Amino acid sequence: MTPDAPVTLTSSPTTSSARPTPWVLIAIIVTVLAWATAFIVIRGTAPYFTGGGLALARLLVGSVLLSLVLIGRTWVRPTAREWLQIIIFGAAWFGAYNVALNTAEQTLDAGTTAMIVNIGPILIALGAGLFLGEGIPKWPAIGAGVAFVGVVLIGIGTSANTGSAGFGDGTGVLWCLVAAVTYAVGVLFQKPVLRRLPASQVTFLGCVIGMVVCLPFAGDLVRDVQHAPLPAILGAVYLGAVPTALAFSTWAYALARMPAGRLGVTTYVVPPLATILGLIIFAEVPAALAIVGGVVCLVGVALSRRTTRVKSGVVAS
Repeated sequence: MTPDAPVTLTSSPTTSSARPTPWVLIAIIVTVLAWATAFIVIRGTAPYFTGGGLALARLLVGSVLLSLVLIGRTWVRPTAREWLQIIIFGAAWFGAYNVALNTAEQTLDAGTTAMIVNIGPILIALGAGLFLGEGIPKWPAIGAGVAFVGVVLIGIGTSANTGSAGFGDGTGVLWCLVAAVTYAVGVLFQKPVLRRLPASQVTFLGCVIGMVVCLPFAGDLVRDVQHAPLPAILGAVYLGAVPTALAFSTWAYALARMPAGRLGVTTYVVPPLATILGLIIFAEVPAALAIVGGVVCLVGVALSRRTTRVKSGVVAS
């Protein structure tokens, strides 16, 4: 696709290892910026919404907006295998991930949450190597080990900041780990489907499935909306419109055009952005040891992206 070609989120060309096109780069930038703001908005709405209620509100808005994108588009019927993959993708990433992320930010600041969730790209790289045939050299495994050390440091730093033993109350860090795992699972099941189905259709179906998974939280959402101030309600709408409907569409567009492992690592810039925004908006600064742990996590992500090159018969890393 040429730089001046119109952007469409319905085609799903074969993934290529070539340099991303300008439109793919734009899609990546939009995705990263939108997801960074999501951590901030979730933190801001946390006092007024339960984790499940906020997830349902976000997915309701996202489903409506994504359905509008499909008007006039050709519908491609998924096979039985593709339906299974889409269901797992939607339940894991749109459903479980959103609930876990929202719940984590009930007790953790936006920057710390983003740092822990950001081990997801390592899990994606490992999973893509194991299940998608993208290859799995030694560095993803080394990076995963380093990132795990970073998560431990974040947990210790968070507990020290709250004056609790162990990992604080234990919930925030654990919910972040659940979010990271479900994020990775979602990407790994989404990628194969995008080889044949339009990206916009896959994103819509995933969002609707996630919404259905979150329907048990309907009672929480009704109570939350009744007591939440208007800015918090608008925050929930923003989460559904921008980080969900827009960013998941641009993500799917990029994922259809480049390897999952390479795309996943682009999100490593989200934690620094979320930390800076958290400092500016909420004056929240992660605990010193948590910051160190976050840096270690990012080092792990960087290590996971190293490649082993063969030159003149010598293997160098």
